[in-house]
Amino acid sequence: MVIFQKKIAGLSEATLQRFVLRARQAAGVSGAVNVLVTSSAAVRALNRQFRGQNKATDVLSFPGAASASGSRTPAKLAGDVAISADIAFENSLRLGHAAAQEIKILALHGILHLAGFDHERDNGKMARKEEKLRRAFRLPAALIERVKPGRVKPERVRPERVKPERTGSRA
Repeated sequence: MVIFQKKIAGLSEATLQRFVLRARQAAGVSGAVNVLVTSSAAVRALNRQFRGQNKATDVLSFPGAASASGSRTPAKLAGDVAISADIAFENSLRLGHAAAQEIKILALHGILHLAGFDHERDNGKMARKEEKLRRAFRLPAALIERVKPGRVKPERVRPERVKPERTGSRA
């Protein structure tokens, strides 16, 4: 199920639902995924309530009960993903792509967390999977790719040619 508490130009509930189904299958998630597109204030409240962090964030994932318990029985509900439409819009402006694409990038990131990936602890496994799926879905730079300094420039700006830095010393 997809719920838009805040609308995104160029993205309908049906379109996002189809994307979530494809992303869920590509990530290997067997249960259903609910996606809430809402305000930064609502995401902040969820983040404070469930993670103890009193700040807005772009995307939160909440594994379903069977997923969280490690049960081998496929869950009917893999989990929920909450996305801040406000932060998605800001990111899309800063990075030079459509807000609809940004919502899909954030949904993909959240779904990968529901699949059991954890970019904070997996030595790049989630980043590699996210990049592979982003390319398959023809989306701009994935979320993890952006947090690495200097990795991603806005889509409309041509990257400058930079000479590689020399390391070490010459004797």
